[in-house]
Amino acid sequence: MKKNTIIPYREDLKEKARELRKNSTLSEILFWQEVKERKLMGYQFHRQVPMLDFIVDFYCHKLQLAIEIDGDSHDYNFDYDTKRQSELERYGVQFLRFDDMEIKKNMQNVLRTLEHWISERK
Repeated sequence: MKKNTIIPYREDLKEKARELRKNSTLSEILFWQEVKERKLMGYQFHRQVPMLDFIVDFYCHKLQLAIEIDGDSHDYNFDYDTKRQSELERYGVQFLRFDDMEIKKNMQNVLRTLEHWISERK
């Protein structure tokens, strides 16, 4: 695993990311409670991280892992999400996507999936 590869981003996205952090969805808040402060296997995650021309919901630099929580807004943005994921994967970023309702109703399964993903790559 590479250590903290910095992926370039548009400077104007910093303010947008800050706004998104202030206006997090319930699912993002619930997930953040589980992963902030290195709670998940000692890995540090960040919220609303600018990368290239995009912002990902959560990102762990050490794992090069982006986590996206797909709610209603993603239902209409499939092409955009696919393009964004493809461009970031060229930089070595890997993605895990979770459904908004899964976060709300079955957090333990989400965390198990994430822990399994990390264990497989250690």
